[in-house]
Amino acid sequence: MRVKKFWWVGLFSIAMAYVESATVVYMRRIYGISDLLLDIPPFDPVIAPIEIGRELATLVMLLAVGWSVGKSLQSRISFAFFTFGIWDIFYYIWLRVFIGWPNSLFETDLLFLIPLPWWGPIIAPVLIACLMVVGGILAVICEDKGRKIRFSVFGSTALIAGLLILLYSFMEDALAIMPANVETLAQLRPTSFNWPIYILGLVLAGYAVSHATWPGNQKETIT
Repeated sequence: MRVKKFWWVGLFSIAMAYVESATVVYMRRIYGISDLLLDIPPFDPVIAPIEIGRELATLVMLLAVGWSVGKSLQSRISFAFFTFGIWDIFYYIWLRVFIGWPNSLFETDLLFLIPLPWWGPIIAPVLIACLMVVGGILAVICEDKGRKIRFSVFGSTALIAGLLILLYSFMEDALAIMPANVETLAQLRPTSFNWPIYILGLVLAGYAVSHATWPGNQKETIT
């Protein structure tokens, strides 16, 4: 059963989260960053593309693990989502262990740089990560039982709309100043987080995932 592979995939994700959080600890120490909203390091044209490359490499590694473990498109995507979700959750757990940060799940963090800077309270990506973990597990269980996930037209629309809304909620401040050069974006700091927009996106994505993985909604048998 492919479900048993979650243990090993989860172990990889936790270990990778350790490496990722350790890297952030080093960067914070080097640049003297204690508060991302106050301590703004100068734009470094050498480090910036390397950091973006590091984020891309992280995504490739997480996707590669899911792709290598799964046997079908459904299980490969599901394992990739599970891997990403566990990695994201434990990234903050390890930071808490290493440097005592964050003090609260509602602290603001720079979440990602691709394609624009993402900002938001830590609980926002963590909730999405939880949805990815649960959705990934349920999808693999469905496949182990010989069922294929099928999104209805409404479910597909809800999922796409939800994802786009979530992306907008994280990049709203960056989008508001576009067009902007890299230096300006590097110095960007967020305003208030748009909770209503975020919650709408999370609800839409959550509905799509729960509806697609709900017993009885899978109609095609995997051979």
